[in-house]
Parts: sequence; structure tokens; C-alpha cells
Amino acid sequence: MRRTDPRVNASVNTPTLDGYPAARAELLARPGSPGPGRRQALVSLTDDWLAGIFTAAVGERTDLALVAIGGYGRAELAPGSDVDLLLLHRGGDVADIADRIWYPVWDAGLQLDHSVRTPPQARRLAADELTVLLGLLDARAVAGDAALVESLRASVLADWRAFAAKRLAALHEIVVQRTDRHGELAHLLEPDLKESYGGLRDLTVLRALAASWVADVPHGSLTAARATLLDIRDGLHRSTGRRADRLLLQEQDPVADLLGHPDADDLLRSVSTAGRAIAYASDATWHRALRATATRRGPVRRLRGRLTTSRAPLADGVVAQDGEVVLAEQARPDRDPVLVLRAAAAAAQAGLRLAPHTVTRLAEASVPMPVPWPREAREALVSLLGAGRATVAVWEALDQVGVITRLLPWWSHVRSTPQRNPVHRFTVDRHLVETAVYASDYTRTVARPDLLLVGSLLHDIGKGLPGDHTDVGMRIVAEAAPHLGFDADDSAVLVSLVRYHLLLPDTATRRDLDDPATVATVAAAVQTGEVLDLLHALTRADAAATGPAAWSDWKGALIADLVNRTRAALQGSPPPQPPELTPEQEAWAAGSGVRVSVAEPVADIPGAPGPVRTISVTVAAPDRRGLLATVAGVLSLHRLDVRAAHIRTIGTRAVSVWTAEPAYGSAPRPDALRDDVRRALEGSLDVPGRLAKRARDAAPRSTHGSPPPVVCLVEGASARATVLEVRAHDAPGLLHRLTNALTAAGADITAARVATLGSEVVDVFYLQAPAGGPLDADAAEAIAVAVRRAVEAGDVIEQTED
Repeated sequence: MRRTDPRVNASVNTPTLDGYPAARAELLARPGSPGPGRRQALVSLTDDWLAGIFTAAVGERTDLALVAIGGYGRAELAPGSDVDLLLLHRGGDVADIADRIWYPVWDAGLQLDHSVRTPPQARRLAADELTVLLGLLDARAVAGDAALVESLRASVLADWRAFAAKRLAALHEIVVQRTDRHGELAHLLEPDLKESYGGLRDLTVLRALAASWVADVPHGSLTAARATLLDIRDGLHRSTGRRADRLLLQEQDPVADLLGHPDADDLLRSVSTAGRAIAYASDATWHRALRATATRRGPVRRLRGRLTTSRAPLADGVVAQDGEVVLAEQARPDRDPVLVLRAAAAAAQAGLRLAPHTVTRLAEASVPMPVPWPREAREALVSLLGAGRATVAVWEALDQVGVITRLLPWWSHVRSTPQRNPVHRFTVDRHLVETAVYASDYTRTVARPDLLLVGSLLHDIGKGLPGDHTDVGMRIVAEAAPHLGFDADDSAVLVSLVRYHLLLPDTATRRDLDDPATVATVAAAVQTGEVLDLLHALTRADAAATGPAAWSDWKGALIADLVNRTRAALQGSPPPQPPELTPEQEAWAAGSGVRVSVAEPVADIPGAPGPVRTISVTVAAPDRRGLLATVAGVLSLHRLDVRAAHIRTIGTRAVSVWTAEPAYGSAPRPDALRDDVRRALEGSLDVPGRLAKRARDAAPRSTHGSPPPVVCLVEGASARATVLEVRAHDAPGLLHRLTNALTAAGADITAARVATLGSEVVDVFYLQAPAGGPLDADAAEAIAVAVRRAVEAGDVIEQTED
């Protein structure tokens, strides 16, 4: 890709004191693209010239040194760079000597940043000003007393290590403020190569963090990222003929041509790739540095993530340890293809980061995912996407080591792809992840939060390839959805989300909403209220992820009006129906006593170390108050997460069918589970007390960023019962809490549909009054309030523990 010139590495003759400008101009004018050879030649030429000036200026004195600091000290001179120099001396009047050094530099037309100090003065200033400290950590002797320079550097380094724990918060605050001003390098259309987060300035900060010995710095691709940004900055300086760090639109084509890129988009893609590598390393290093010093200082602002010292299981094979997520000792990524997604989902849902060594192990040892994906993998992806803001850091960690493109092969063409539209804040791939993050705010507004989250991730997947991005995206998703394990109906919905992701905003802002044909066209496209709700949520999430210019109250009101008119035209979605029983289950309902059946799982993942974790539990028993809550509580005691449940009451008996999977570890023994269900129903097992103790001992779970739960009465859904729908973030014991609240409020549960999609629950309960029939309006509203309080109380407990 890059054109190289072997002459760039050729030696440069030391110029006379007056010949430096011509020699420098000749070096910079040599053909070929910028690169480390040309930078080193420029540094050597400048060093030799300044050494000559220094020797002529100091005469016989041997107690001085000329010191290169900052970028010049790091040998990173660009054509337009300042020459940052320190005249270091042991004392006395050196003003004349300094003038004899500085004036030739100015006369040569160079930008000079200069200072004159003794070692104690420089050391004190470094202790007071972090910018001075950062410059001196890269100090390098150009001429004179090298031992004097090394002594200063050693003392400054020792001071930094001694007081880093107290000064890191201030340095981090500078990074945060700079990020606020200049944005993230990887996602800007006109990035500042030096000041944007993930730029050259952060490489300097990382060197300081490494020098502090507080935290290790992940190396990875930082060497390549550094070279990329330095080459592009050199090309920008040569192309413009001036000092510049911001890569403006009008400069991108000339710089791309100079560096041998096929076009400006490829240039920006290389900037993004480098910026993401540096930002990822910075995030990981800051996370560990702040955690390591947290006990010795107060709270600090963070770029991403949170701090915690908990150590507890989070999922099967996944453990929280020292504020990060690691693999359990028995975890085998070489045998468990779903582990990588399970670990990612657990980390994001807990609001934690994947430990760097865990990320590396998952990247190197994970076996390929079966195609189509098993249900557990698909649920883990949905759970990862639904975790809110914490998703970004976990996704980026996996993306940096190539896991995302292995899991989602079509991701490669959107990765780091720029969007030449000033409305967009992010590259295509980050925009897709951000859309999913914002879509997590709307999971309570749709019947299928899993389709909303995956559709958000894929709605612009056609960008970066030739052709209309919507048409291309539809073709990709038509293949991708079955690849992820979605059935034909769900795959068709995902394709529709891609096809119509611009339908609502385009129609609302460009068509007459009073014209019946407008609403008829939208209704014919979406066909169902479910797809309409999904598109409405996707539209709002897409706009939020795009940028402020993509949304306004006026635009939002128009879209909402269009949605309401279209929903009326569709006459609403059919209300939820109570579950049907199989003939075998109906036979159980006609029996007597307590009957419990546990269906053992059957392996269906090639290469998996054991059986699929999902099990089915059927319970038939005489109906009574609290029956459903008791069974749900027993399942929770056995660390089983309920993925789905169907409950029907027929006469005096109730039959419930539960689909569950272990939160971690192996499935419980069927005989032990059966015995505990019977004991609980007989009253000899204290389920509430055991659950309360389990909650106190459990690992903290983060609900940060989750939208509030939704508890609503579904009007007209049943003539024989009152239908209550609950949408909330899943949590241990949630179903037990819900059903307990319903029972305590005096409602009889005659049927229920329970579904967990990723980390979101959509539960529907059919309730009757004690005398039979639907609840009256006041009683129904009171029960809805009681259930809402039960869910919200659980959220408060989790956040407090967090």
C-alpha cells in the first residue's frame, strides 16, 4: 500500500551551522512517502546541527546539556513540529549561552519551545505541572553533559513513581477533558491526530502510566498504531506545507495519495483502526490504574466502566474477580463454543470489563461457533446488546482481537468504515453498536426485544459495499439471521427492519399524513403492529446514535403521529392468548396429588463438553394461592434461570411447564429438584428464607442504563380474566417476586406466559378474582401498582448492592 524510497534511510551529511535549512529542505523534498526512516534522518540531521550550535555557544564549559524533550525527545519530529529544547545547567548566568543557541534556531525558521533550568528547578516544575512531567519523561541528551540529563530524568521518574497514586486522578481528568473537547479519534470525520482520544497524545500518557509501575500497558498493535499516526501526520505536514494535526476533509485526498492509499476512505479507515487500538489500550490501562489506586484516594471520573472488588460466579465458566471478568478455572473455550459470548454478556450485564488476558485467551482458544447458532449463543448475543452503555467496552475488547469478525463474518466490511456525512458521529460499525445501545432503552416498548436489538445491530450492515446499502443489507441479513439461529418468521422480520429502517422518518417528513394513501402505504409495508413498534423503536435509536442533527421534537412528533395512524389502520396486534396444554399435560391436570417431571437435556452443540444446559420441568398440583411463586422459587434456589414458562389452571388443578437453564455450573440432579418441589409445596422447605439468604450472598448485578420496568393491563385481551403484562430486566428470583406480589394482592393466576429474551423478560399473567371472572377496574389497577413496586424494589436492591 505504501510507497517506500530506499534513499530515505541514506545517511545525511552533517551541515554547517548555516547549511541546516537547505539540508533539511532537501531531506523533506526527497520523493517517497513519509515513514520512520525519514523521521530518523530528520532527527539525526537536527541533532547534529544543534550539537554544533551548542558546542560553539558554550565554549569550554562542561556543566551544561542541551536536552530534547517531548516529541523531539521521542525522535518523532514531523516536518512542522516544534523543536522542544531545555538548556540544563548546574547554576550561574547562562543567558548569553541560551541566546546563542535559540537565535540560530529561530533564524532557521523553526518553531522553538525552549526553557532554561537547573535540575532542581526542572524537578520542582515537573512535580507541579503534569505537562512538564510528561515532557521530561522523554528527555534525551542532544549535546553536553549526558550524565546531568540522565540524573534529572531518573529523579523525575522516581518522583513520578512515588506520587503517581496521588497524581493519576489529575492526569485522568486531563484526559477526560481533552476527550470532551476533541472527541474519539476512531470515529471522527475530521480527526485531530494528536489531541483526539486514541491519538498521539494518549500514547504519551500510556508511556507515563507504564513508567509509574501502577498498571501494565497492553502492547498488542500499539507499535503499528503509533507508526500509522506518525506517518499520516508527516504526510499532512508535507501536503499542507504547515504544522497541522487535524486531518480536514480537503486534505484527506492529497494525504491519501502521498501515503499510497487508494482513496480517502481507506486513509480514514487506517486512522480509525489505529485510534481504536490506542483507545482500547488506554481504557484497559486506566481501568486498572484507577482501580489499583482507588483505596488511596476518593472517587474519580472514569472514561468507561466501573470499579468493584467483588469475586463471585456470573455465569457458567465466568467469574468476577478484582473488578474484572475472568474465566473460571474449569472453563474450556476450546470445548465450549458459546463461552466467548456468555462471558461477554455476563461482563456487560454486570457493568464490568473483560480482563485483557481473558480476552486474549478467548481469542486464541475458542472453537468456532456451530452454524446455525444454538439458542444459548443467540440469547447471549441479545443479552450483550441489551446491557446498555457497558456493551461498548466489551464489544470493543472482542473486536480488537478479531473475535467479532469470526462470529459475524459480514462485520469485516463495516469495521472502521467512515461515513462521509457530517450528521454521523461514528464509523459504520460503531454506529451499529451505538444504535443497539440506544435501542436497549426501548426494549420495554416492543413485544420482541431480541429482534429489536439484533435488528439495530444489523440495520446498516450493507454500508461499505457497492450498491444501495438497504438492498445490500437485506441480502446480508437474509443469510445472517438463519446463521444466528433465527427461524424463518423471525428472519423475515429482521429483513423487514433493514428494508424499512428509513420508512418512518422519510414518510413522516416528506409525505402528507392526512392523505389516506400515506398511512395505507406504511401499513402495507409493515403489515403488523409488532413490526411497526419495532421500526418506531429502531428509528429513535438510529437517530440518537447518528447525532443531534438527526432528531428534533418536531420530527419525533411527526413520526409518532404516523405510527399512531398506522396502528389504527392495522387495528392493533392480536392480544396475548393463554397457553395450550398438550394431551399429556391435560392428563396430568385430570390426575391427583403432586406430580413433577424433569426432562434431562440432550446435547445438540457439536464439540460441546456435555449436554445442552436447557432443561424442562413440568409440575402438576392442586391449585392454591402461591403455587406458581413456590415453584419459581425452588427453580431459583437450584440456580436455574427461567427462559420460558406456560401455566394453566383447569378446575382445581394447575399445570406448569418450565424451560430453564443453570445460571452457572451443571444442571441440578433431577431427583433433588423433584424432591425440593414436593417439599416446598408441602411446606417443609422455607423457599423465601433460602432465597433471601441467596440474594445476600450473590454477586452484585448492575442495572445501570436499563430502562424502567413496564407493568400494564392489556385491555380486551380476555373475556374471562384480567391480563397483566410485565416487561423488565431479568434478575435472580424476579419471577418469584412477581408471583408473590400477585398472590399477596389477592389475585388468582389462572394462566401465564413467561419469556426471557436475552436479559429482558416479557411475562403475561391471566388473573381472576377469588369468586372467578376478571378483576374489577380498581382491583386490577391496585394489583398493577403492587407488581410495579415489587419489580422496582428489586432494582433498587441490586443497584444498592452494586
